[in-house]
Amino acid sequence: MAQTTSRDVARLRLGAAGAAVTVATVVTNALAYVVPMLGARRLSAADLGALATVLALAAIAAVPGFGLQIAVAAHRARAGAGDTGRLGSRTAALTAGVTLAVAPVLTVVLRLPLALTLLLAATTFATVLSGRWLGELQGDQRFLRLAAGMVVVAVGRYGGLVVGLVLGLGPEMCLFLATLTGLLALPLLARLAGSPAHPRPADPAPQRPPAADPAATSAAAPITGASRLGARQVMTACGATLAMLTISYADLILARQLLPAAASGAYAVGAVLTKGALWAPQVVTLLVLPRLAQGDRRARLVALALIVACGTVLVVSSAVGGELAFRLVGGADYLHLAGTAPMFAAVGALYAVVFMLVNERVATAARWPAAPLWVATAGLAAAAMVIAPRTVTGVLACSLIAAALAAVVMGWLVFGRSALTRRTGDCHRG
Repeated sequence: MAQTTSRDVARLRLGAAGAAVTVATVVTNALAYVVPMLGARRLSAADLGALATVLALAAIAAVPGFGLQIAVAAHRARAGAGDTGRLGSRTAALTAGVTLAVAPVLTVVLRLPLALTLLLAATTFATVLSGRWLGELQGDQRFLRLAAGMVVVAVGRYGGLVVGLVLGLGPEMCLFLATLTGLLALPLLARLAGSPAHPRPADPAPQRPPAADPAATSAAAPITGASRLGARQVMTACGATLAMLTISYADLILARQLLPAAASGAYAVGAVLTKGALWAPQVVTLLVLPRLAQGDRRARLVALALIVACGTVLVVSSAVGGELAFRLVGGADYLHLAGTAPMFAAVGALYAVVFMLVNERVATAARWPAAPLWVATAGLAAAAMVIAPRTVTGVLACSLIAAALAAVVMGWLVFGRSALTRRTGDCHRG
């Protein structure tokens, strides 16, 4: 009876954590959406184009921050607390330095004001450095504080932009205010993560599993450096993050390149369904990452089941309400694509599975965790350019096949190799 009550409390806490992280994600996305909406009303077309370009560059430059967060979270979940300050500072400084070095080139090639590209380096430093503390909170499974930290980072990243646009300031001053708010958010984020490294009782899943999955550990690369967190782990996580972003946008880029303007615009409308199915279950991956780093096979199966269930619901809903989906996303002009709605959703649902499995490979220190994604991206590009018809359906079919093959390969790497390793270990023991 006591055990049942304890499990119920743990599930309740985990549900509360999931809800909190979901709300934090919604707040982040809402702030990111408000910026172009206000910019379209407050800036000239030229200024809006410049600001939008810099924000796109900032999203690319933020990749090391996500890699830092994943690497820190996996290390803390697997090996406990360690010194992440020096690594975080070096990663942020290096990223900002590279951004600063290429600022003159970006200014000339993209026809941007020099002030914008210089400020980009400063705001990049704050964004990347925040990954250190978010990773500590995630790795310690302090998910309620993690949700608060995500909101702090989002307000710091976009708050200054929103204030500047509301006041009618130009792009340079808006980005300057965003740099200030981003830097000011760091002390608050550090305070949130500054509690003892062990999870607090109020947060969900505070206890680590009694034993790690030996198969998961063996199937990964030798975790000889698991006790140390260094540049290699961060670079691996950065590479995986970049691969996930690349393959998730590859079909959109190919559609823009291969299709007529009207068809590429229609594809962009359908891709909204792909992104919705991709990011809807990402809270599951965020919550389960520490358990994956500890080799918890049950958590891996539960997470995969939840993501598959979510994707199935979204695909079925798209099949039933395809016309409504396209009407809401793009309007009546795109209703002729309603039949493709479940295909767009299926691509996102498959990539959601792939991304969880890639995170599992990163968390268990596997070698080249994102290699299948780069291969799938290259295959998608080759098939779309050489084989597929130059239509929305043609590009979409290539994207769906690439996503399915990537899911199969990643599933074999995570589950098939683990089972093979377990059988080999049993034979050796026998």
